[in-house]
Order: sequence, then C-alpha cells, then structure tokens
Amino acid sequence: MLEKFSVKTRARCELLDITPLVREAARKSKAQSGVCFVYTPHTTAGIVINENADPDVKRDISKFLEKLIPKNSGFDHSEGNSDAHIKSCLCGNSKTVFIEDGDLMLGTWEGIYFAEFDGPRTREVLVKVLREV
Repeated sequence: MLEKFSVKTRARCELLDITPLVREAARKSKAQSGVCFVYTPHTTAGIVINENADPDVKRDISKFLEKLIPKNSGFDHSEGNSDAHIKSCLCGNSKTVFIEDGDLMLGTWEGIYFAEFDGPRTREVLVKVLREV
C-alpha cells in the first residue's frame, strides 16, 4: 500500500512533525506487523527521526545545520541551493520504521519529521507499508 501526502513549509530551513500523518498511513494499511518506509522525492529535503517532546530540539537541529552549512559558502551550483542539497545528503530522504501491534514502533520521545532545506515550498511525502504475512 502506498500513501502520499503533501506538506507545506513556511521557512527555508524547517522541521515539520509528520508523525500523525505517517501513523495514519500505517493504520490504514491494517498491518499488525510489518515495515513502514517514509520517503520524500526531493533533493533539497529530508526525513528525520528525533525527539518530539521538546520543540527546542527541532529548532536546535535546524540552527546547527544552518551554522554548519551556510547558504552562501561559495558553492559552484548556480541555483544557489547547494547548502540544501548537502543538508539533504546528511539527513537522508527516507527512514524505515517497524510496525508491531498495528502501530509504529517509535521510541517514547521520537517523532518523524519532514526536513525542509530550500523552502518555503509544497512537498510530497510517500509512505509504503509492507505487511508481514
């Protein structure tokens, strides 16, 4: 089963909690046990799993990536978004989460984030669930 949804970002670098949308896609699959793949088909975005209890964590991640890889660092790529491509490479554009007892097996404090590095934009996220037979 493949689910697709769009996310709308409001900033150039932003982490959006997509856990409820991914959890709903997993539940729709009716998989009691399986694997959930979360993927975004964009070269300047990513998928991240990290703490979702304290909003400062996602702000800290965004701020640190901006500091680590500034936008204007003399890159050769003419579109002016090389920093976003590099951040996407570091974070990756997909994650895998196990499903057990019909739900995502995330840690107590974990959430799934869409990571925008070249926004604001409207982006696509794909969720594929493979059920154990």
